Amino acid sequence: MKSKTSRLDRFISQNSDYSISDTRRLIAQKRIFIDGIPAESIQQRVTEFTHVMLDDECLNDNEPVYIILNKPKGVVSATKDHQHSTVIDIIRHPQKNDLHIAGRLDLNTTGLLLLTNDGAWSRKISLPETKLLKTYEVTLANPLSQEYVDAFKQGIYFKYENVTTQPAHLEILSAHTAKLSLIEGKYHQIKRMFGYFRNEVLALHRASVGSLTLDGLGLGESRLLRTFEVAQSGGVMPFKQPARHHQYY
Repeated sequence: MKSKTSRLDRFISQNSDYSISDTRRLIAQKRIFIDGIPAESIQQRVTEFTHVMLDDECLNDNEPVYIILNKPKGVVSATKDHQHSTVIDIIRHPQKNDLHIAGRLDLNTTGLLLLTNDGAWSRKISLPETKLLKTYEVTLANPLSQEYVDAFKQGIYFKYENVTTQPAHLEILSAHTAKLSLIEGKYHQIKRMFGYFRNEVLALHRASVGSLTLDGLGLGESRLLRTFEVAQSGGVMPFKQPARHHQYY
């Protein structure tokens, strides 16, 4: 498939011996099936994950892949790196080299990381406009106080970008630990927010993204998102349902 999305008639001409003008006849003869249903129009959209059959030949059978990983400390959120192990290195999946990262974590930050081959999905969940709530567990060098809670709720000014962070919810768990929920993902945002109080972040762990949680995954473990998780997060449901019980490490 030459492009991410195309009209059915163009797709047929690019992926078979038939021409654009032949497509109407093929549709009328019910020889083209889109996701198991006879095609209805030459203008139907074919995406990278549309299942297309022409007679008995499969012209497009790409499957969307959505993986959730509990990233360990010291593993870089990249597909290639000459100095550190990458998240691609530590997962096992036959299509792992086709995946990209949806929302990176710093080298020493642990927790929930998403990988996919669905570019539209990763862009959607990464956009600030989506306002997807992300929750982190934070360990600080110095004691916390109500002053932090109030400042995070109001928003903290970043002079370099000349912007104020959007309101965030900080729940103090103990003198040096807290749970932070926010919808943004600016560069080193959490460390810089606590840096406003000159309080060093000693450990940072992402526990959830939207409705997605690690659900018992140990550090370094990963799995495919379950069918309901894909549906809730707006991903593309595969035409052929893959087995969801396999574990990838």
